[in-house]
Formats: sequence, C-alpha cells, structure tokens
Amino acid sequence: MNFRFEPLSLPPEAENLRCEVREFLTEALRGMPVERRADTWTGFDATFSKALGARGWIGMTWPKQFGGGERSALERYVMLEEVLAAGAPVAAHWFADRQSGPLLLRYGTEEQRRELLPGMAKGEVYFAVGMSEPNVGSDVASVRSRAKPADGGWVLNGAKIWSTFAHLSHYMIALVRTSGEAKDRHAGLSQVLIDLSAPGVTVRPITDITGGEHFNEVIFEDVRLPASAVIGREGDGWNQVMAELAYERSGPERYLSSLQALIQMVTVAAEGHGGDRLRVAIGKAMAHVAVLRQMSLSIAGQLQAGHAPNLEASLVKDLGTSFEQSLPEMLHDVLGLEPSLSGGDAERVHANLLQLAPCFSLRGGTREILRGIIARGLGLR
Repeated sequence: MNFRFEPLSLPPEAENLRCEVREFLTEALRGMPVERRADTWTGFDATFSKALGARGWIGMTWPKQFGGGERSALERYVMLEEVLAAGAPVAAHWFADRQSGPLLLRYGTEEQRRELLPGMAKGEVYFAVGMSEPNVGSDVASVRSRAKPADGGWVLNGAKIWSTFAHLSHYMIALVRTSGEAKDRHAGLSQVLIDLSAPGVTVRPITDITGGEHFNEVIFEDVRLPASAVIGREGDGWNQVMAELAYERSGPERYLSSLQALIQMVTVAAEGHGGDRLRVAIGKAMAHVAVLRQMSLSIAGQLQAGHAPNLEASLVKDLGTSFEQSLPEMLHDVLGLEPSLSGGDAERVHANLLQLAPCFSLRGGTREILRGIIARGLGLR
C-alpha cells in the first residue's frame, strides 16, 4: 500500500472563519494564566464548550437537522487550530465532537442521532471513550468486557481504564465483546452506547502526577442495556474503532498540545535573550510544525472527500507526539529552565508540560502500535 500527503490550500471561507474565531478567543480567554493554556487538551470547562456550541463551532460538519452546521472539514480544521493554539479549554466537548458524534452519524440509529447529537453540538452533552482495559495494555483487541443477550437487551460486565473525563461525562461508547472468545480477536467485538448514570456503572477517577483527575477507571456490574445500545451491526466494532481512530490520530491536537512551550521560546527571543542557539531551536521547531500541519491538513482534505486515511493518521500521530514531547525538553536544554509552578511564565509552562508530555505517546495508541500499523500498511510485516 502506498500513501501520499497531497498539498492542500485552505479555501477563503476557512480563512475568514479564522479571523472570527481569533476575535472570539481573545475575549473568551482574556486573563487566562499561561499554565492553564498549556493544559488546553485536558482543560474541562463546560461554560466555554457551551459558548463554542452557541456559535456553531461544535459538530460543524454535521447535518443541520441534528444540530450541526453543514460546514466543511477544512473549516472545522481551522477552528481546531485556533482553539488549540490559543490554549482554550476544550476537553468537555472534545470526544463528542471529534469521534463519538461522527460515529453515531455513520452507524447510530435515527433515535440516537435525534436524541444525542443536538445536545452534543450545543456543548451540553459529553462523551467518554471506552477502549483500553485493565491488564490488557495496548492490545485493544483483547478486551474482556462482555455484553450478553438478556431479556431482549444486553447485560454488560467488565471494566475500562484511562477513560478521559468519564467522571464528568454523560455517556460512553465502549468496545466490548458480544460473541466469541478473546482468542477470536477482532471477531465478535461490538461498540455499545452506555449511560454513565445507569445502575451498575461505577466511575473511579485516577489522580495523576499533576494532581489532576483526567483519567478514570469505569466498572460495569450487571449493567442492563437496551437492544439498541449496540451501535451499527453487531460484531462490527473493530471496523468502527479503526475508522474512529483516524479522526483521533490525525487532528492538529497531535502536534499543538505543547505549543505554549514554543510560544514561550519565541517570547524570550523577542525580548533579546537566548542568542543564536535559541533562534536555531525555534527555526527547527517551526519547520516541524509546518510539515506536521501540512500532513494533518492533507488528512482533513481526505476526510472531507470521504476517504479513511488510517495509515496517514497513524504516521501523523507518531511524528506529532514525538515532536510534542521534545518541546518541554527543549525549554530546558536551550534556555536552561527548571520547571516551577511558582516561577515565571516559561517556568510554569515547562512544569505543566513536563508532567503531561509522557502521556502524549500513549493516548490514542502507543508508538509501538502505530509503527506496527504503518509497517503493515507499507507491506513490511
């Protein structure tokens, strides 16, 4: 299999939207501390999400009958670039907008679409993702959570882990086994829609190294689900997940999560500090950003055309997270900074990103898993 990243120019309507989004963000984020901007992807702020929804900037590509804006994937890409570059707190609506909503649009029932999508587009209904499980590692196909047929519906037992903001979400879409055994791998896996307030669901936040509670373990004990909880065709869960991960792995968040570090480097250089070594480091970093942006933008164009660029998305995710993880170290190496939550702007950004960066190469697929996908796609294994 071959792949290409076709050069793509943004249409005028997308660049016009950029000006509108920047103007909104200037006011909405006025006075926000830099360390909070460094937490953009993990910043949960329901008020901000509702403000985006009120402007039609969630579910932008969805049909209007389901609360969407019927705008292009390229316009959505521009909006994402701007909110991430500004360090906006996007976590509340992120999964609903990026993958759960598109999944329901493609595979969900008419009732699910009408009931859930408008609230998601308003920034009022939040979703968590249930893929990883305890003691399974990165081998998602080895899930042990099982939904068994019962009384015209399903009874679910099992557990999910590392589910971001599940404790603040209303629903989860989880990959579970509905037939067969673990040895059957991809066969017999389905995705199910779970109301996280249902009896038998227990959500346990996990406190991370920053003291925050972003991740959760979610336990299912005899959770009763209606027959309609299975999304799409039973047994098609693996194909759905692969399509879903193309959205998760290809967006600008895969190289903009650490942008505040680069902004601090540019700020120091603009003040006349750092010398040639800093300027060279900034130039190298900007070259990486330019290449990753063009690759990610090309994938947005493929999604707009209805393609499924799974291989390309895996490559962007692998390269992007390696770059993101390098920026906090660059702050230390080039500027000699030590992380401090009580220091200046650059020190506080450094402290936050240094603690968050290790997870960048884990979320959405580890580096080893991604490189295996890339190797298979190229016929190397």
